[in-house]
Amino acid sequence: MSAALKYAVPVALGIAVLALWEFLVRHYDVPVYVLPAPSAIWAALVENFASLMQSLWTTLSVTLEAFALALIGGVAIAVLFSQSRAIERALYPYAVILQVTPVVAITPLILIWVGFDRINLVLVIVAFIVAFFPILSNTTLGLKSTDHNLIDLFRLYGASRRQILMRLQFPTALPNLLGAMKISGGLALIGAVVAEFVAGSGAATGLAWRIVEAGHTLEIAKMFAALALLAALGIAIFSILSLLEWALLHRWHESAIKKTA
Repeated sequence: MSAALKYAVPVALGIAVLALWEFLVRHYDVPVYVLPAPSAIWAALVENFASLMQSLWTTLSVTLEAFALALIGGVAIAVLFSQSRAIERALYPYAVILQVTPVVAITPLILIWVGFDRINLVLVIVAFIVAFFPILSNTTLGLKSTDHNLIDLFRLYGASRRQILMRLQFPTALPNLLGAMKISGGLALIGAVVAEFVAGSGAATGLAWRIVEAGHTLEIAKMFAALALLAALGIAIFSILSLLEWALLHRWHESAIKKTA
């Protein structure tokens, strides 16, 4: 399949779905407070463009902060786990507990501990918790999957633990880490949205609060516009991380090398 056709097919399908949506809503005269037509959603986006863009930036800021913290913390702890089995056995169960605990249940507690006057910090913490575990678990798996024969060879030539880690284990774990980043990027966005639904808005309101606000006033078209921006933001994050994955792996790793046959 050519590159043009690869992108043209989903775009054409999306246009067809939107056209059918528009036709059915108009044909059956569906009330706008039940299901707005795509044209009404577009009009709401244009009408509320400034406020929605400001909310988009707030949500993006929280997502990026949480993702960066998850990346740094997850990789750092994964390195500790790969270097010390005792540390892994002591801490990994608590990481699992943190992962499986519903974030909706712990957000009110975090809100009480951090303070109602620092809502944005609460959002970052909750989004970090959601995004942290995939980075930790996948990076740990990648670091521990290094060929032991290669490790023995490095040691035979006098390589230090740091050299083995940086020159052998990290390159081996890189595909796992990049795959985990694509997952965690979306999870950080989901965590930011869920946290704002539960905790409410801070000094600056994100897209989740705009959705709640629009729902309370039955501005359903505006709600759909905010949802569309959230979806576009998630797609953009995934696409950027996928591009980063390709840029780092396409010259040497089997998962990214273009097959000729």
